[in-house]
Amino acid sequence: MAGNRGVTYQGPGKVSVDEIPYPTFELQDGPGVNPANVGRQLPHAAILKVVTSNICGSDQHMVRGRTTAPEGLVLGHEITGEVVETGPGVEFVQKGQICSVPFNIACGRCRNCKEGKTGICLNVNPDRPGSAYGYVDMGGWVGGQADYVLVPYADWNLLPFPDRDQALEKIRDLTMLSDIFPTGFHGAYTAGVKPGSTVYIAGAGPVGLAAAVGAQLLGAAVVVVGDLDERRLAQARSFGCETVDVSKGDPKDQIEQLLGVPEVDCGVDAVGFEARGHGEGSKQEAPATVLNSLMEITAAGGALGIPGLYVTGDPGGIDEAAKKGALSLSLGTGWAKSLSFTTGQCPVMRYNRQLMMAILHDKVQIAKAVNATVIGLDDAPRGYAEFDSGVAQKFVLDPHGMVPAA
Repeated sequence: MAGNRGVTYQGPGKVSVDEIPYPTFELQDGPGVNPANVGRQLPHAAILKVVTSNICGSDQHMVRGRTTAPEGLVLGHEITGEVVETGPGVEFVQKGQICSVPFNIACGRCRNCKEGKTGICLNVNPDRPGSAYGYVDMGGWVGGQADYVLVPYADWNLLPFPDRDQALEKIRDLTMLSDIFPTGFHGAYTAGVKPGSTVYIAGAGPVGLAAAVGAQLLGAAVVVVGDLDERRLAQARSFGCETVDVSKGDPKDQIEQLLGVPEVDCGVDAVGFEARGHGEGSKQEAPATVLNSLMEITAAGGALGIPGLYVTGDPGGIDEAAKKGALSLSLGTGWAKSLSFTTGQCPVMRYNRQLMMAILHDKVQIAKAVNATVIGLDDAPRGYAEFDSGVAQKFVLDPHGMVPAA
């Protein structure tokens, strides 16, 4: 049996690469595992040799100590891997296939899964609908920033790539299918982006940049991206976006300078609960800022896509309400303008095959847009630290040296 290593959370600001158990077809006890899931038999699972696993902004929330994640939790929900072993209940997935792993863990059997709502599967997390690998309060499924990982309900969850050589050639793009590309696209799609739309995307991190790419794919006339960090804004401009620096003031005024009117057709929140204020308040956390701003600048009858993460437990929240995920929203503004909202985990399987085809047929270069940067598993602590500093990079872990040179 091969050994296994994984990136583990070791308290606020700390991750390490440690020896972890090799996956088995039974869910073992461990940090964050729901007691009701311990001993769960998984004949429908597959074991994957991890080809790539990306560092996500959602991981960074945990590593900053802004969730109730337990120490020792194995991180990583953005996974692409090669199937090396299958359980007796796996019928269609085959050894040797390279597959994308949606970050949502879904059974494929419950009412929500059958309706395409794979982000809120009813059967994989005893605590609440919805689950993910290596994430707090998600049932305790082991993360994939590791050498090997277990994927339950493999026939349902895995997206095999048609050709191995082509997959490895395009792996920097294809690795984004596990989360940020579908998530960003979902944000743009649920915001109602259509050909000719004007779009404002709050946040120029990887999800915000993926949302911008998604908006372009959907035919937006103008994509405006707002952020506090000039490095990230420059990355957005590198593939044709307009940008606003929200540290310089209200984005509404800057949008009017760009578009001639102080509003857009569609709005996307790719920031989430660690949002800061605008203008002089940009150095202070103000978690409702982005949502309230989007309601103000989105045209009446429009929609907000909200892929940015919001939580129900934040030990570092600015007040007691924020620690419980309760924000001071100007809901009256949204109601008066008849705005619609879409929140929650992206149902990755709703989009990943179509976006895979766009990548394979050279219709999009998502890796270039998010500045994918490949590092080894042992470099994960450095990757987390640099990502936390605000660099305009998306770090891709390559545990086995399988990613070809750029």
